[in-house]
Amino acid sequence: MPGSDVNLWVDPAHARGYLARADTIPHRAEGEAVLLETLPCQVHRVLDLGSGDGRLLELVRLAHPGVQAVAIDFSEVMLERLRARFAADPLVTVQRHDLDDPLPDSLGRFDAVVSSFAIHHVSHSRKRALYGEIYRRLEPGGTFCNLEHVASPTRPLHEQFLAAIGVLPDGDDPSNKLLDVETQLAWLREIGFAHVDCHWKWRELALLAGVAPARA
Repeated sequence: MPGSDVNLWVDPAHARGYLARADTIPHRAEGEAVLLETLPCQVHRVLDLGSGDGRLLELVRLAHPGVQAVAIDFSEVMLERLRARFAADPLVTVQRHDLDDPLPDSLGRFDAVVSSFAIHHVSHSRKRALYGEIYRRLEPGGTFCNLEHVASPTRPLHEQFLAAIGVLPDGDDPSNKLLDVETQLAWLREIGFAHVDCHWKWRELALLAGVAPARA
């Protein structure tokens, strides 16, 4: 399974290719619906990591009208789509940031941090560090929801997933740095998140979530 240092997302053609097929990802809407159910009842400020074209953020804002949002991505193609989608919305700030780099302190604090199929593009060590940064930017009771592409336990299961999404084995994206669910849930618990769980899963698509507890 992929896991190299390759990152094809710097190529605009790769980003456009993803956007062309993004709406056809099987069961994606199911995972998004569970993500929305997992968010706190009251969300005043949300951070969307690797926002892409803003699909997930738009769903969050429909569920929580009036929420202030920060959307970050590093792909110029995605940033153009984000700016176009939210051009008339003063409550949404679009910011360029590469998830390989630490989250800037200037982002502030949030009631929810969400991400959709983005964090698996960074190295495993960076995933672990990023989860810690997310934890420190959540308000007490704030929730982190990561709708993610995760690793299958075996190669045959990975190939079954590829077949299910219409990808041949030689078309596997080398940018993917997939990690199993159990390791990531353990990291979230070690960092301090409460109520950590995998709330939804279909093959290699999973919703991982945790809550920042009240701090002394």
